[in-house]
Amino acid sequence: MAAAKGNRVRIIGGRWRSRIVRFAPAAQLRPTPDRVRETLFNWLGQRLDGLACVDLFAGSGALGFEALSRGAARVVMVEKDRAVAEALRESARLLEAAAEIVVADALAWLGKSGERFDVAFVDPPYASRLQEAAMQALAGHLADGARVYVESDRPLEAPPGWRALREDRAGAVRYALYEAHP
Repeated sequence: MAAAKGNRVRIIGGRWRSRIVRFAPAAQLRPTPDRVRETLFNWLGQRLDGLACVDLFAGSGALGFEALSRGAARVVMVEKDRAVAEALRESARLLEAAAEIVVADALAWLGKSGERFDVAFVDPPYASRLQEAAMQALAGHLADGARVYVESDRPLEAPPGWRALREDRAGAVRYALYEAHP
């Protein structure tokens, strides 16, 4: 499926800096803004060399492709909308990116997966209110010292055992970087 002319996002750093990623039109799909991504990757460190990342609710792929551009060894993008996932595959092909695209409900996939990650991106459609549920589902999938980025349109409430490392907002977007403590 060809993406609409306005459905594109720019990678802001790393190997593919300034490259454009196009994404399929879909209800509630809103890529993380450049300013927010820049802050996030400043928090994480500009390079993610060797890290395994998961981009739940991948949507445009902005966060996952940004992580790959900055040296992540592996990025799994989980997206339940088939047309959106196909656009992610096309973007990965054009970038020659080794992204793993999984067509599945993010929470169901976590329930079946035994994988562990160093960084997780949690940016579901705001109306779904799945941020906290995704954080709980991630608990058994995080490597020691893992970081979890969460984005929302409302104040975030982390499940017990989670600690906010950094928090900020840009307009209506609220975002935070968390660490889980067993």
